[in-house]
Amino acid sequence: MDRLLSMRVFQKVIDEGGFAAAARALDMSPAVVTRLVADLEEHLSTRLLHRTTRKLSLSMAGEIYLERVRVILQDIDEADRMANCQNHQLAGVLRILAPPVLATHVLAPLIAGFRQLHPKIVLNIEVASYKEPPIEEYDITLLPTDDQFNGDVIARKISSAESILVASPAYLKLRGTPFKPEELTQHDVLRLKIPGQQQRVWRLLDSDHDDAPVEVAVEPVLWVNHSDTVMRAALDGAGITSVALDLVAPYLMRGELLRVLRPWIAGRLQLYAALPSRQFMPERTRVFLEYLIEQTRIHADGALLACNAC
Repeated sequence: MDRLLSMRVFQKVIDEGGFAAAARALDMSPAVVTRLVADLEEHLSTRLLHRTTRKLSLSMAGEIYLERVRVILQDIDEADRMANCQNHQLAGVLRILAPPVLATHVLAPLIAGFRQLHPKIVLNIEVASYKEPPIEEYDITLLPTDDQFNGDVIARKISSAESILVASPAYLKLRGTPFKPEELTQHDVLRLKIPGQQQRVWRLLDSDHDDAPVEVAVEPVLWVNHSDTVMRAALDGAGITSVALDLVAPYLMRGELLRVLRPWIAGRLQLYAALPSRQFMPERTRVFLEYLIEQTRIHADGALLACNAC
């Protein structure tokens, strides 16, 4: 028995003054309305209504029960209304999980602009690196991946970018500029630690052609599991590294880093926003995703222009 439905039907029978009228108001058959009230009485082991051919009245137990039922149903309807309001209004807390590099270079630059558009939405950002992020605990989880992606995860693609090779002008002036991938063996290489990847093999792709990748054996002078550390070391002239074009664009435009080995790239990176569910997406989540996609597209266009000009 659906007790909540039976309670609503019982209340409607009293408010409408009869089973037939309640059935019309609820768009049910009179037989279903009669059965639901009977099921409720059977569940309670007491008679709620006195029925005659001419009159319907509450028993004493029915009067007491109806009084409580009205309060209970009002509370449930109010709870539903509040939950629905939270789901649709542009207010409330938006919980986001992001790894450090994305929090710094993707999320942080967007906060001021988004807050100007939606001042009632509070951003609660957790910055952490997870091998298996707890996606169900957050409204949005930012996931950087390569070309492979777990199809079981509910996610929306935000952007894609090439990972290009860069070095500082000071380093290139001191050590020279490589013109072939094989020449990387003669240079100081800075590598980001990525689980499951060999750090001593650099797999490079020609972005202008679909040829097989070239694998270059290198001996990195720096291994580190933090993107900003690699970037800082490259800016200070420590060697050659690979960085997503979106992240390195500002440094290319200012001439602080230069691209090397064009058109070779160290891979293609994708950014996804993982969601806890396909259904009932809060409006605040939707507007943030749209803003994130729009701003990353604008930034990507600027990064491409910067790369072509460098």
